[in-house]
Amino acid sequence: MLQVNYIRENREKVLERLSIRNFKQPELVDEVIKFDEERRQTQTSLDNLSAIANASAKQVGELMRNGKKEEAEVIKAQTTSNKEQMKQLADQLAVAELHLYNALVQLPNLPGELVPVGATPEENEVTYLYGEPVQLHAKALPHWELTAKYDIIDFELGTKITGAGFPVYKGKGARLQRALINFFLDRATAAGYREMQVPLMVNEASGFGTGQLPDKEGQMYHSTVDNLYLIPTAEVPVTNLYRDVILKEEELPIKNTAYTPCFRREAGSYGAHVRGLNRLHQFDKVELVQVVHPDTSYAVLEEMSTYVQSLLQDLGLHYRVLRLCGGDMGFVSAMTYDMEVWSAAQQRWLEVSSVSNFEAYQTNRLKLRYKGATGKTQLAHTLNGSALALPRIVAAILENYQTEDGVMIPEVLIPYTGFDRID
Repeated sequence: MLQVNYIRENREKVLERLSIRNFKQPELVDEVIKFDEERRQTQTSLDNLSAIANASAKQVGELMRNGKKEEAEVIKAQTTSNKEQMKQLADQLAVAELHLYNALVQLPNLPGELVPVGATPEENEVTYLYGEPVQLHAKALPHWELTAKYDIIDFELGTKITGAGFPVYKGKGARLQRALINFFLDRATAAGYREMQVPLMVNEASGFGTGQLPDKEGQMYHSTVDNLYLIPTAEVPVTNLYRDVILKEEELPIKNTAYTPCFRREAGSYGAHVRGLNRLHQFDKVELVQVVHPDTSYAVLEEMSTYVQSLLQDLGLHYRVLRLCGGDMGFVSAMTYDMEVWSAAQQRWLEVSSVSNFEAYQTNRLKLRYKGATGKTQLAHTLNGSALALPRIVAAILENYQTEDGVMIPEVLIPYTGFDRID
């Protein structure tokens, strides 16, 4: 959530940055400023009446002690009138705060200075390209046919048990999944991230803190009886570990990693581009989350991007890095890098990771602050990245490493799988 003071003091800059996003409701900026002014004026009036009421109460006490009951009764009557006005002002304040909140939560984060202008994914900026496309044999298959051929992932069985988008991993398919999870976790902990195990369901406050609510409730599975949400990513519970926390500056940066299943409704997702493992309702992911000093967050973003790329390089996958344009960024992000691997069999790019800097947008919602050497508290910055999401990594490995005699396993994974090929 954007900070009200910043909006009030930098109206033109806020509007200019929101235009980079092609934001369709710029009038909300002026609504925030208007409701904030109403809130502040009402609060001032309420504070003034409260001060008068406190002074009157003391005066009544003194008069009563001095036997001046009649004078005390006159002031009591005035105090009663003040209390009625205070109640009216308190009601007005609550309305102004609600209007302010409703306008604020509709404003996305402001894009960073390096975010390119653009409205569609086609306008994202390619910042890096690694490797060359694999040249497959003439009878190469897409991954959904390979999984059936080698009986390692069963999409129909998952549909029978639950529904579309919930595959069943079998035999070497399940072991490949587990191998990737362990490989990613081992690499993360070796890079200084602390491994965490977190709940797979969160409450509304957690969903609000990281920006999934009220923006993405339609994409989340909701247990209405208990009012809990299945997590769309480990980012939500891991970041919320620090909700309402004041850290010491020397504790920064905080680096955590977690493996979790992730659950996304993906409403309205249809077509060939979501076939097989390309888009699922339940999938596995290893996530990275950092809480950092504001001065370092963009350097950390580059560091996290480089780290994720090292995983793709170790897996021997041809990939590219995109800096997302304003119109393609997530609601909460200030800047995002997407990593996409090349699917040789499908002849298209598959997104396997997003690494984002949220600046203070999440921490303002979370009330996540740190105290500096001067004793002043201020908002920290948060970042997160997929390292990595498994379905499309599995798809890329199956497709790019296929031969006429089976699917080879990337060398770095063999100690984790215990086998070097799927046949």
